[in-house]
Amino acid sequence: MSKKEAPKHASMDQFKVSDGHLMTGGKRIEELAQSIPDDVPFYVYDKAVISATVENLKKALPSDIHVHYAIKANPMPELVSYMAGLVTGFDLASVGEMCVALNTSMSAEHISFAGPAKTDGELTEAIKAGVTINLESENEMRRAHRIGEKLGIKPKVAIRVNPDYDLKASGMKMGGGAKQFGIDAERVPETLKELGSLDLEFRGFHIFWGSQNLREESIMEAHEKTFNLAAQLAQSAPDTVKSLNIGGGLGIPYFPGETRLNLEPISENLDNLLPTLRASLPDTEIVTELGRYLVGESGLYVCRVIDKKVSRGETFLVTNGGLHHHLSASGNFGQVIRKNYPVAIANKMGEKEQELVNVVGPLCTPLDLLGNKMLLPKAEIGDLVVIYQSGAYGYTASPHLFLSHPPPEQLLV
Repeated sequence: MSKKEAPKHASMDQFKVSDGHLMTGGKRIEELAQSIPDDVPFYVYDKAVISATVENLKKALPSDIHVHYAIKANPMPELVSYMAGLVTGFDLASVGEMCVALNTSMSAEHISFAGPAKTDGELTEAIKAGVTINLESENEMRRAHRIGEKLGIKPKVAIRVNPDYDLKASGMKMGGGAKQFGIDAERVPETLKELGSLDLEFRGFHIFWGSQNLREESIMEAHEKTFNLAAQLAQSAPDTVKSLNIGGGLGIPYFPGETRLNLEPISENLDNLLPTLRASLPDTEIVTELGRYLVGESGLYVCRVIDKKVSRGETFLVTNGGLHHHLSASGNFGQVIRKNYPVAIANKMGEKEQELVNVVGPLCTPLDLLGNKMLLPKAEIGDLVVIYQSGAYGYTASPHLFLSHPPPEQLLV
């Protein structure tokens, strides 16, 4: 790449384009917009894209690896119900998500509940439902035991392990060092000893190290360390390790210069690791827990250009959508240096005439920025702006009440 060439976004080829119009679910974005009351912005998730992603992942991974969906990525009830027919289990992070999960065809036997600070009420609901509780501390383990005794139900539990390593180059580190998540690996053997003395059904381990990673070698290294740690901890287990959740970590490309993961080396590495793990854990179900990777690329956020203005040489497309709907795209959800998500004009795909613009929303704050100095097809008032890679951590990760504008709608097509 020459010095003058700026890095480009990965090709957003998961959606079709017909006669210059972006399509999803077999319809033009403009058609979908017409079905939305009051012409408010909306998220749309494409079932075909989700299915293709899950199918391709399953084909790539060894058959020994089971795929679970982490509902926190996108808990839209209709989408979760659809996912129930594609994956073998759900992982959730709240009782609210548990209610969504239990209203699908997924059995409680294949649902696990993680997250620090579970209240007694939440533990009670999880125990009653029969989902597996991923224990985040010794105190939580003891509370689950006491609640189970009161209910006359033996709680199903797994140990969430905070490993002594992290996922290098991950977007968000969830393990390694001092963390509020899980029990430190060096303390797990003593915890397992106590667990064996309590009336709890031990299910296995949940070892999670990080998320949003686009480096195959980092994921491969984390898998190797995870398998070694699991085999080591299994020696202290009070019962058979029925399940081993090896986390997820697979990322999707959001920003210029990023490319999609190559699953082939990751799969080959798992194939090489499995025989050794099977020698110590022959009957353990191995689970990879993924959220963003499964649904992130299936989603678009759509808003309309309400005004177009020039201010001291810069052009602004002012839309009815913004950070209150899509905090991640605004750069205010974990980005240290703000970068642009892939953006397009839905009804002017592929047009050659372009202009440098800023895409902003209706909020009275300079943080309400959806696209900073982006080359886009020349847009006019009434055109539709779409933001790709919006299927995960979009709708529910955004402050809808900020400045009291209408919330966005959601569609599954």
